[in-house]
Amino acid sequence: MFIKFRHRDSAYRKLSDEELIDRIVHEQNEKATETLFDRYVYLLYGICLKYLKDRDDAKDAVMEAFQHALEKIPAAEIRSFKAWIYTVTKNHCLMQLRKNNSKADIKNKIADFFYSEIMESGNGMNLINEEQETDNEETIEEALTKLKKEQEQCVRLMYLENKSYKEIADITGYTMNEVKSYIQNGKRNLKILITNNNGKKN
Repeated sequence: MFIKFRHRDSAYRKLSDEELIDRIVHEQNEKATETLFDRYVYLLYGICLKYLKDRDDAKDAVMEAFQHALEKIPAAEIRSFKAWIYTVTKNHCLMQLRKNNSKADIKNKIADFFYSEIMESGNGMNLINEEQETDNEETIEEALTKLKKEQEQCVRLMYLENKSYKEIADITGYTMNEVKSYIQNGKRNLKILITNNNGKKN
């Protein structure tokens, strides 16, 4: 079903997720990337099949979700890769389903942003329920406006308009390092703003 990469050097298969990620980020190591994919491909396929209900669509979604995850890793705060990649893949499937809905609008994009970025950690995966979703959409939109101009601009371009780091740099004139910094700091500040807001509501 999927290509499985088997290396003669079994040392890579003995590395932890954290060690593989470090080699991917700092060395662009293909063997580390392939090993990490091997480790989670069937978990990701099960998630995609659950949401998309079609084997071929699920196979395509696995590759797309994993590639999307690779692009996000450098700026992500990952405590548990398994929990993180699970959430990234789930949200990729939800976004695919919403893209097929002609009524998808900015509220859906805000909801996607919330699930994929604010809740994308092992500790935060289950902190929201359906009744809270509308309130959180409004909370995120309000919090975005409170960020520094550069952070808000970069966060909106990446997560609400699906732009890549390079596209954001081209649009804004910021360097790639500046873009990554604004997004990372913007995400952190959003979490603080949203947490504080939820605390006031409670």
